[in-house]
Amino acid sequence: MNTLTSWMDSKQSQASLWQRIIGTDRFLAWVAAGSVVLFVATIVLSIFDSRLITGAPAWIKPMKFAISTILYAGTLAWMLSFVKGYPRLVRWIGGLTALGLVVELAGIFFQAGRGVASHFNVSTPLNAAIFSLMGTFVMVIWVMNVATAVLLMRQKMENRPFAWALRLGLLVTAVGSILGFMMTQPTPEQLAALQAGETVSVVGAHSVGVADGGAGLPFVGWSTEGGDMRPAHFVGLHALQLIPLLGVFVNRRFNTRLSEGRRTALVAIGGLGYLGFVLLLLWQSQRAQPLIAPDALTLTVLGGLVGAVFLAAMAVAAKKRIEPEKLTVN
Repeated sequence: MNTLTSWMDSKQSQASLWQRIIGTDRFLAWVAAGSVVLFVATIVLSIFDSRLITGAPAWIKPMKFAISTILYAGTLAWMLSFVKGYPRLVRWIGGLTALGLVVELAGIFFQAGRGVASHFNVSTPLNAAIFSLMGTFVMVIWVMNVATAVLLMRQKMENRPFAWALRLGLLVTAVGSILGFMMTQPTPEQLAALQAGETVSVVGAHSVGVADGGAGLPFVGWSTEGGDMRPAHFVGLHALQLIPLLGVFVNRRFNTRLSEGRRTALVAIGGLGYLGFVLLLLWQSQRAQPLIAPDALTLTVLGGLVGAVFLAAMAVAAKKRIEPEKLTVN
């Protein structure tokens, strides 16, 4: 009976989640649903199309971005459902975000179909225009992310730990998004060529210390030969899902043990620790160090970060709850 009840509660929870997503912004819901179709399409195309773009299968990048769009559109719609009192602004945020995601996906799929790189590609006026257009709408998505964070900062919510999990998730995601713009900056070699008046076909790069397109990890393609900014970008973007999940976990695990204030402190410690990890990954990449080959200094800093988060969390969780004194009658 308990198993059946848990299963039914799970189904009801899933139904409620979908109702929140669809009911908040239909454009984001449509984009998420359409990205599922595109994801399936990339699997089929990968089977029949063996072309390589910058050393990777042509449809891998569209596949990764379809997955990312499903998660981003669905999560943002869910977060917007907690904003009360600004229906028109919520519709604008959802609509502009959906438009930005569609433009980015369209550019990536169009260029993959042509067999050319979608990012950093300025080899022709058309390629440069597509890259520039994608970048413009990515900025729109970023601004809408920050606007959502501002609305939730102003929003009064009864559950403070969960409220701060939503806010920190959006803020750390905004930081992770900024790292994408860092990749579009010319490398020292590209900048030298531009300053010398030479024509370049590529502006920007994922990798640091090595050229893009070299040996990389399966599927994600993160460089195994030099630094790569994509891990920090990836981890930062998915704070949108992981930090709110931390808020849910803290509430469920410590609801009866810790006060609301201390649960909020745990969420803040986790969120700041997550941000610290994003910055650590960025720092590692800027030292031209592969993700899977951290040196002693990187491991030391990582150990210090994990230790600081653990000790801070333990200090908050270990405090005994102060119970009101019981009156006794003599």
